[in-house]
Amino acid sequence: MTRASLAKQPSEVRAMFDSVAARYDLTNDVLALGQNRRWRKAVARAVAARPGERVLDLAAGTGTSAEPFAAAGAFTVPCDFSLGMLAEGKRRVPWLPFTAGDATRLPFADGSFDAVTISFGLRNVQDTDAALREMLRVTRPGGRLVVCEFSHPTWAPFRTVYTEYLMRALPPVARRVSSSPDAYVYLAESIRAWPNQPGLAARMLRVGWRRVGWRNLSGGIVALHRGAKATGRRAP
Repeated sequence: MTRASLAKQPSEVRAMFDSVAARYDLTNDVLALGQNRRWRKAVARAVAARPGERVLDLAAGTGTSAEPFAAAGAFTVPCDFSLGMLAEGKRRVPWLPFTAGDATRLPFADGSFDAVTISFGLRNVQDTDAALREMLRVTRPGGRLVVCEFSHPTWAPFRTVYTEYLMRALPPVARRVSSSPDAYVYLAESIRAWPNQPGLAARMLRVGWRRVGWRNLSGGIVALHRGAKATGRRAP
């Protein structure tokens, strides 16, 4: 069995994602009922990458999330700490500069990127605040952050149905399509334990992000959080 505990020990999380790399994208398509493609489009619109910009895509996995930024003309760096995911990504999208890195200790200089984004990876980091601070550090003044993460459905009856799906339906489905289905038990548990939309926004503000807000996708199953780094200039 390959899964991590909710203590999110980095070695456990890394091994878990290494084990699911081969069929990760297929499994996500099945488990999300195709909604993940809509979520990726929403992230691409929120990041709004432009030619000549530098974009860091954290927890990039196999590079699927990074491709729209590169297609827009931005120099895009997909970064992940799972070597299995990076190897699969390099096989699929060899022209992207895949980089190994831990979200809590990023291997980039201060102010290196115009935009930083992370999709469905922040909740797997052991120290969320440290990761948010590192993202702030490597973002240029005035740059932007986009976090796409599972969240809490806003309509209570739907929230109950969704929770039942996570804990009862997701593991059996994963057993049919995933290369390591036990990992998806952890993933379901981690979604349930993750802060709600205001909770994540408060953490972003606490570490120094400004203009923080969010937009719910699919009724709040996913939330798209945004933030900006202060320019450092004082108002006249």
